[in-house]
Amino acid sequence: MDEVGILRDIVEAYSPSGEEADAVQVFLGLAKGLGLDARSDGAGNAIARIGTGPPTVLFLGHIDTVEGELPVRIVDGRMTGRGTCDAKGALAAALVAASRYEGPGELSVIGAVGEERDSSGARYLIGRHRPDFLIVGEPSGWDAVTIGYRGTLNMVLTVDGNRTHLSAPEETTVEHGLSVANDLAEFCREHQGKSPFASPTLKVHTIHTSRSGDREHVEIGLNVRVPPGLRTEEVLAFLGSHLKGAQPQVMDRSEAVEVDSRNEVVRALCTGIRDAGARPRLLRKLGTSDLNLAAPAWGCPAAAYGPGDSHLDHTDRESLDIRDFQRSIKILRNAFARLTRGSPTATPSTRNEV
Repeated sequence: MDEVGILRDIVEAYSPSGEEADAVQVFLGLAKGLGLDARSDGAGNAIARIGTGPPTVLFLGHIDTVEGELPVRIVDGRMTGRGTCDAKGALAAALVAASRYEGPGELSVIGAVGEERDSSGARYLIGRHRPDFLIVGEPSGWDAVTIGYRGTLNMVLTVDGNRTHLSAPEETTVEHGLSVANDLAEFCREHQGKSPFASPTLKVHTIHTSRSGDREHVEIGLNVRVPPGLRTEEVLAFLGSHLKGAQPQVMDRSEAVEVDSRNEVVRALCTGIRDAGARPRLLRKLGTSDLNLAAPAWGCPAAAYGPGDSHLDHTDRESLDIRDFQRSIKILRNAFARLTRGSPTATPSTRNEV
């Protein structure tokens, strides 16, 4: 089966969070065609498996995307389309690499649902699997491995108040909510570290207002990215002392993660990159992924890897270099073999922050 065709089939199955069912069926059909056992689980995750017994390697990708369908085309050696980069490219590469797996042990490739919303698919998996090795499928670039992500605290701040005349000296209900957000922004500034990865940031991403008579209801969407050394509980504790009557509702949260840069998974991936002729880079990213949840829960050697430029994630410029996709297949196949045969030897040498 043509590897680029596999990527295209998965990308063409548009699958924003909550609407992954069609893409899951496409994935399962492709997996079966490649000779893998394939099924979906109770959360709707797509699971392809090959081999039996220890050691167990789990590739945790995600099959959902953000909203906004894009035309799927191949132009000048790049495939455009929603999910090419985040993160169907990594998922398709792992599926192809798994089809060439010869063991020993068991290899699973999972297309999890809900990663872009609340990681519901990964949360379902955590209590039902315990692999020996974990690779999370996220764009790192074909020649880099991600070893760290900041955590996230996603919430809605609710403020109720009375409507005031815009010429009056009293603050509006919206201003009340924004003053709480400003206090939280100051908290983030006071906890700045030596780098962006070591620093918290706050984003106000939505404001919704409604009125009933003289009463106003305001909902402000806030997202705090939380670095290593700062817990989401600390952020919430500060917020609780500065609410001024506002009420926060936590929608999603996860702590920052940074894995050992010399663990077996990192070294296996770096060996594959070196074998492909490049000098591997290690990345600490400012976003969040399912690595934040799965690596601490499972406690196994772990890292994130996949082709693509993460700066294109969630944009209308999302695309993937076909040659990089094909390189990543070889690197993943190499890593899977080294992990199960006990020979991940390379040591990474450079570290960057994205």
